[in-house]
Amino acid sequence: MTFFSILCALLIEQLKPLRADNQIYGEIKRMAMRIEAWFNAGQVSHGRMGWFLMMGGLMLPTGIIYWTLLHYGWVFAAFAWNVLIVYLTLGFRHYSHYFTSIQFALNAGDEATARTLLAEWARVDTVGMDAGEIARIAVEKSLITTHRNVFGVFFWFLMPLGPAGAVMYRVSEYLARAWNEPDHMRNEAFGEFAARAFYWIDWLPVRLTAIAFAVVGNFEDAIYAWRNFADRWTDESRGIILAAGGGAMGVRLGSPAENAPRFVPADAAAVDLSDSEADELPGEEPSVRALQSTVGLVWRALLLWMLLLLLLSGAVLLG
Repeated sequence: MTFFSILCALLIEQLKPLRADNQIYGEIKRMAMRIEAWFNAGQVSHGRMGWFLMMGGLMLPTGIIYWTLLHYGWVFAAFAWNVLIVYLTLGFRHYSHYFTSIQFALNAGDEATARTLLAEWARVDTVGMDAGEIARIAVEKSLITTHRNVFGVFFWFLMPLGPAGAVMYRVSEYLARAWNEPDHMRNEAFGEFAARAFYWIDWLPVRLTAIAFAVVGNFEDAIYAWRNFADRWTDESRGIILAAGGGAMGVRLGSPAENAPRFVPADAAAVDLSDSEADELPGEEPSVRALQSTVGLVWRALLLWMLLLLLLSGAVLLG
């Protein structure tokens, strides 16, 4: 049932992508805002209470409905419920139009349009960016978004929690952002627990995604970049995905500070720089071609996940 639930949800999303600003997501956002307004008194414990209330309010109904349907033998209804939840929690096509439009704009040499689209999508200042910088940020945003909207959801949907696990992952990811990233929430104690909870919820999925990128790409460079450069990002999870993904594609991702040589002597001009050069992140500087490489990497990783899921489902049935 798990394999076909994911397969059906992916097919439905390809035909009818769910908008990122849909009504259900809007209600969840309003719920998170209300809980923050009710509980935020400047303490970590208040954020913890708000997080558990939010999770309980969404996960319990999801799980109860699923297990009730199974208990009464309504297998088809349980399957339909699974498909619905996976469809709502997946985001494979939520932002793909941005990535595709940026790719078309850069191929046409229209950097101004590409900068505008990237600013809308990534919420970054793109003024003065050249094609290489636009491509780099688009690739990074795509890899992170794909992991959090697809592969992370896959992992938790496969766990015993089933559809409730998929809901937990997506909602915890949203709360980690909503209660920490806005200007009025930065450095607030209220959001600390949400960020820490998502870190541990995402700990294993992040590494499985990195392994998938390595398997379907350049394995040696992906593992080398992961082991030696992932810690240069301030966000560990982001560093693992981007280091492994960039290594798998042969593309140097990250800002200059993140992929520069780690140790550079003060009198660098007077010494042999061979050691520091060897410490540089492997790969080429991002270009328009990196966008197409990203599409191929993501699709191959998706097919790998689906193949492993099919084999796992077959083993369970035969067992």
